[in-house]
Amino acid sequence: MSGIGRTASEKALLMLRSLPRLCMQNVGPNPHAKKVRNSRHRGQHGGDKHGCGNKGSGQRQNWMRLGYETGNTPFYLRFPHEPYYKGHHLRRQYPPLSLMQLQKMIETDRLDTSKPIDLAALCNTGIWKFTPELLQYGVNLTAEGANEFKAKVNIEVQWATEPVIAAIERNGGVITTSFYDFDSLWIMRDPVKFFMRGEAIPRRMLPPEDAILFYTGAENRGYLADPEKVSWERLVLSQKYGYELPKIEDDPEYEMLCERKDPRQLFYGLEPGWVVNIKDKTILKPLDPEVKEFYKT
Repeated sequence: MSGIGRTASEKALLMLRSLPRLCMQNVGPNPHAKKVRNSRHRGQHGGDKHGCGNKGSGQRQNWMRLGYETGNTPFYLRFPHEPYYKGHHLRRQYPPLSLMQLQKMIETDRLDTSKPIDLAALCNTGIWKFTPELLQYGVNLTAEGANEFKAKVNIEVQWATEPVIAAIERNGGVITTSFYDFDSLWIMRDPVKFFMRGEAIPRRMLPPEDAILFYTGAENRGYLADPEKVSWERLVLSQKYGYELPKIEDDPEYEMLCERKDPRQLFYGLEPGWVVNIKDKTILKPLDPEVKEFYKT
């Protein structure tokens, strides 16, 4: 009879006064609810190491380095060795170009034999390429196809052997081995791209100490060798390989065969310090005597 005339909110408040307070002791799951198994905790299944064992580097996850043999001398240190490849990543590389490929370039009009052939001319063919960032310092002319080579050329390469030199000179040609520094190689690889920047043609640097003997040797036809010694070595090589050395002096293309670059020069007909303007098709030359002296030295 006491609940008659009371509102629903008054009844709810009256019920809450009679119920116990909510706490951890009277909280439980719903009837017939499925119990969820908890994840593994410390100390279950007879261990408290979380599967990492007792002590050691495995428990600390500090694994041994590759090649470590638990206190013993590693196998790569037990035996003596010789450093065959010591400094190999720093050695200069020379991508090969055979005489057979050179003959095909000439026959397909990719190279003009009426003009001297250098590193820029070989790159302009679109067939032979080199990569300076891989320490490739130019072309290595190989002797493959030496017996079939019949062209008369004035060619400048970076590396050549004795059979290659004999094959060139047997046909009345001239060969020179020349060195280009790293910055000059980028310019020789794509001259048009360099000229578009509007910069002055730099000087070519001299060979390093480990290459100076090769490029000053007359037997290698080095560009720094004595011309008289080169003439003598041409005669010696012709006698060694048994062919008659053609006289360059009597050749109608004598001026082309005798054309050489200055040791500081990059391009035929262009001096260091000049600026080539491709858009206006003009060449800008320095007038200051000090600038001229700088590029000549």
